[in-house]
Amino acid sequence: MSSAGSTQEAPYEFIYVPGIPGRGEYIRLAFIEAGVPYTDTAFTESCMDTLAAYTSDENAGDASNPPPFASPILKHGELVISQTCNILMYLGPRLGLAAASSTPSRENDAYKINALAMTAHDGFGTEVHNCHHPIATDFYYEEQRDESVRASKNWVKNRLPKYLGYFEKVLAGEASGEGPWLYGGVLTWADLVLFQSIHGLEYMFRKAMKAAKESGRYTRVFQLYEAVKARPRIAEYMASDRRLKYANGLYRYYEELDVVAE
Repeated sequence: MSSAGSTQEAPYEFIYVPGIPGRGEYIRLAFIEAGVPYTDTAFTESCMDTLAAYTSDENAGDASNPPPFASPILKHGELVISQTCNILMYLGPRLGLAAASSTPSRENDAYKINALAMTAHDGFGTEVHNCHHPIATDFYYEEQRDESVRASKNWVKNRLPKYLGYFEKVLAGEASGEGPWLYGGVLTWADLVLFQSIHGLEYMFRKAMKAAKESGRYTRVFQLYEAVKARPRIAEYMASDRRLKYANGLYRYYEELDVVAE
């Protein structure tokens, strides 16, 4: 078994499904921005076999790690963890994507950053997924189309401005610090989660996001989005074949769901 020291030197192994950005993209962006190498099962022929080995009923975990329920999964030496924001909270300080300093007043930065990341992930991820699958995940979209239209209209009218307004308030607050970032005046994993969320929303809810941007009520949110998009490593990645296209994943485009608030 590896020692604690060798765990820090171990390669980062990322386990996720192939073919879609999905929730795995939040984690990929952290590695990309940090310029830290990692392996990604989504681009291997044995992807589904590897994933099944972690999530099958036969895997009961080990003495240190309970079995993960689903991907995304990170393996780092002996450590195996799951859940998107949990993985990012582990990676953030290690990849230089945290505002933490040695002063006592900043010792809890990781929790504050992760709260922002989780809010973006919940509101712009989980709730958005429920727009195209409002009844059940196991039903095809076509089996719940009418309900999806109703859910999307409600989300665009009530939830989208609520979450955009919250992050606009955060960015205007003192804890945001100097510059376009959410916390502490430096780019953190929460900024990357918000960036990917806005990018996905601009794909799925094109009319609503265009209206939100043109309203002028969320100027800081869109400035943060553009600032992340312009980061050299992020820009190079977004223009490359490594950046998977949206399909039948978290963010989907259906013309009937591309609605504006009534």
